[in-house]
Amino acid sequence: MAHHPQSPGGSPGNQDPAGSTQMFRAFVDEGGPRRAAATQPSGGNRTALIVGVVLALAAVAAVLWVVLG
Repeated sequence: MAHHPQSPGGSPGNQDPAGSTQMFRAFVDEGGPRRAAATQPSGGNRTALIVGVVLALAAVAAVLWVVLG
């Protein structure tokens, strides 16, 4: 085990084996709300996505019309 001088036990024999798990959980919980807010798309982003898909389909249709026509 690694030696952590800031641990409450002080000596290497009294270290909490779950300490790293607790620190990891604190790290994950710290970033939780920001991630949830960032994953919700806004109305402007959704509209831009729909316009982009429509333009891409129109471009593919135009290429097919030229090639097959």
